[in-house]
Amino acid sequence: MAADTKLGKLHRILQAAMGWTDSHLHQFIVGDTYYGTPNPDFPDEMKNERNVPLHRIARAGDTLMYEYDFGDGWLHELKIEKALPAEPGARYPVCLAGKRACPLEDCGGPPGYQHLLDVLRDSSHEEYEEMLEWVGGAFDSETFDRDEVNETLRRIR
Repeated sequence: MAADTKLGKLHRILQAAMGWTDSHLHQFIVGDTYYGTPNPDFPDEMKNERNVPLHRIARAGDTLMYEYDFGDGWLHELKIEKALPAEPGARYPVCLAGKRACPLEDCGGPPGYQHLLDVLRDSSHEEYEEMLEWVGGAFDSETFDRDEVNETLRRIR
């Protein structure tokens, strides 16, 4: 991802990487400053993410927070490890690696996701059939498909 990537696009990249549907509010937090989609009812509380490039708020070694779905409470720490020159002919963003499946949208945040995993590991659990139906019949929390993530990332404008 380029250093001049705007935070609005970074949000779409994170949604693609997580396999989420962008159906909830989000914000980036840098110190005491919040970036996202401003609410006209609260105009001074959030700066518009659309025109803020990543390099203006973070450099190599810096950390910022990405919060998604305020009700479920997904809070991600994003650390800028280093900046590398773009490879000629390469298309960005690109996912280089990953582990495990991402939490499902609307599963109840970290505690809800843990509960879902616990239930799906125990076919005798009283909620097993209900949860299995909710996830669409199968969910392997250990599976990560880098090609699928990259296909989704390629569609981001």
